[in-house]
Amino acid sequence: VEQSLRAGLLSGRFVPGHSVTLRGLAQELGVSPMPVREAVRALSAGNALEIRSNGRIQVPTMTPQRLSEILTARLLLEPELAFVAAAHLGSSDATALRKIDDRVDESLSGGDAETYMRENFAFHFHIYRAAGSQVLMPLVESLWLQFAPFMRTVYGRVGTFALVDHHKEAIEAVRARDAAALREAVAADIRCGMDL
Repeated sequence: VEQSLRAGLLSGRFVPGHSVTLRGLAQELGVSPMPVREAVRALSAGNALEIRSNGRIQVPTMTPQRLSEILTARLLLEPELAFVAAAHLGSSDATALRKIDDRVDESLSGGDAETYMRENFAFHFHIYRAAGSQVLMPLVESLWLQFAPFMRTVYGRVGTFALVDHHKEAIEAVRARDAAALREAVAADIRCGMDL
């Protein structure tokens, strides 16, 4: 249940300001309300969801200050995670990343924001998982759970055509085993998306 909710947050299925109920989520997922309640509590502890006083559940409102803090945290953590991961990535990873990036490019040209969100996550986390970090990975995933619904709303309003990713630079850095270049490509990619 928690994985389903996480996937919904990361793909932008949950929109900021639109609330849902435990019962509604349970019905949608085909489970009793108890596991939904547990999953929502876990996600609200990480600031990905909030439980309103009326019992309804929603994505927290994004403010300029919150977005700025998320950007700062992403720029501090994700490039470093990529730098560490570089030592564990090889040519087979570069090939896998290229295939994911092809799907990212296809979703961008077709204006498919939900697929873009899913494939962009797959691209970044293929890199990050290679670091084997038990501390940074949960922090980075928490950040993605917090900003993804907001970014999905942005892409829905302005489209995906304005996005310029830096995935090809990242793939080349993985292929060349250049940790510094991978760090910079990830940082540039984060800046580009968050600037939009």
